[in-house]
Amino acid sequence: MNATSSHALITGGGSGIGLSIARLLVARGYEVTVSGRDEAKLAQTGLRFVTMDVSDRASIEAGMEQVGRCDIFIANAGSASTAPALKTPLDAWDTMLAANLTSVFHCAQIAVPPMIERGWGRFIAVASTASVKGYAYSAAYAAAKHGVLGWVRSLAIEIAKSGVTANAVCPGFTDTPLIANAVSSLEERTGRTREDVVAQFVAGNPMKRLVDPDEVAEAVAYLCSAGANAVNGQSIIIDGGETIS
Repeated sequence: MNATSSHALITGGGSGIGLSIARLLVARGYEVTVSGRDEAKLAQTGLRFVTMDVSDRASIEAGMEQVGRCDIFIANAGSASTAPALKTPLDAWDTMLAANLTSVFHCAQIAVPPMIERGWGRFIAVASTASVKGYAYSAAYAAAKHGVLGWVRSLAIEIAKSGVTANAVCPGFTDTPLIANAVSSLEERTGRTREDVVAQFVAGNPMKRLVDPDEVAEAVAYLCSAGANAVNGQSIIIDGGETIS
């Protein structure tokens, strides 16, 4: 299998990390489809797209039927919310698990079996540094993202002889619309400058900057390549050294 004969599907591909991944894979010769819930946003990418809600298994199944053959599935869609751990409402907890963990479970169960039948494929989850460490006021999100790594690692062991691999990438705070919105919100609430707010986000990063989405895309592209045939059950952390400092 090579890039020019591989079809990649990227959930949450309308913006941010997902769109960066899509554009890089297109540039490298892959056939690419992006998915998401916002049809207008997807259409603006100029890429082939399908609407899909990853928190709804039926929606994933319907979307995959439209997509057809999928050799590489990149489970990037997710969401984040904040609350004190002991005051997190049950509905917020359920939402975080559904959007960030159960969605990966559904996507893998739907996308991976056909890959196994063909003897080659890639399942890649976009996790987070919150998969390997805790963050205050993000307990539900961190719990879900920790679960993603447990799922990916266990899946990888089970499918290791099939020609299909399962891996994850774990970005730190990345320069995406999600972070931009969070920065703007803090600016308005606190009266601080954008530079001060961003400095708060990157305080734990020895490089003292946000991760570029293209840097995450490069890691994903490596996992898609033939050079990563023996890379299985791994989590590639892209955080400037935050989790080791």
